[in-house]
Amino acid sequence: MTVLVVTGTGTEIGKTVVTAAVAAACPDRRVAVLKPAQTGLAPGEPGDAAEVARLAGGHVTAVELARFPEPLAPATAARRSGLPPVRPYEIAEAAQKLATEHDLVLVEGAGGLLVRFDDEGSTLADAARLLAAPVLVVTPAGLGTLNTTALTSEALRNRGLECLGVVVGSMPGEPDLAVRCNLADLPVVAGAPLLGAVPAGAGALEPADFRARSRSWLAEELGGNRPAG
Repeated sequence: MTVLVVTGTGTEIGKTVVTAAVAAACPDRRVAVLKPAQTGLAPGEPGDAAEVARLAGGHVTAVELARFPEPLAPATAARRSGLPPVRPYEIAEAAQKLATEHDLVLVEGAGGLLVRFDDEGSTLADAARLLAAPVLVVTPAGLGTLNTTALTSEALRNRGLECLGVVVGSMPGEPDLAVRCNLADLPVVAGAPLLGAVPAGAGALEPADFRARSRSWLAEELGGNRPAG
């Protein structure tokens, strides 16, 4: 696996921290993180790709293709800013170029799988198809996650894309009954293994601590030592 696409079942569910954990769990590999469209930040502010590199370490190359100031879906943010949108072929070309110089390229989407990048309806799924890359789905732990995970997985299958697995993006320290049941049910609804659970608040750890713990959060398929579910 040279390119891995990281998507979520929604926004603000821990995609960036999960991406950082995957990068941190591979300290002996040259890793690039590609953020096709960063929204909601002004020029010069550190974005998601920079945050992955900060948490994961110096072996990570951070690349951002486009930035739009308003915190909106990429297509909407691009249109309102008057800037050109990011196209799937541009994402694929950038990832393929990075793959010639790195052992692993992590492509982190914006929001969910089918969030639009342009007014023609292009999505992260189109870029994943051009790359023929597997997709990692980041999902919340609590109520509602089974439905959104099932919908995302179905969308992947309908497009001929591989769902590598599911990672819980923010696992509570004291999981309630719904969360405990969801850990067993997520692989069933996704049709793919549970490959990890990143603790809530992990992104606030000191980078050295984050790196030291990252492998314990992830299954072997992602460079960790946690049993897959």
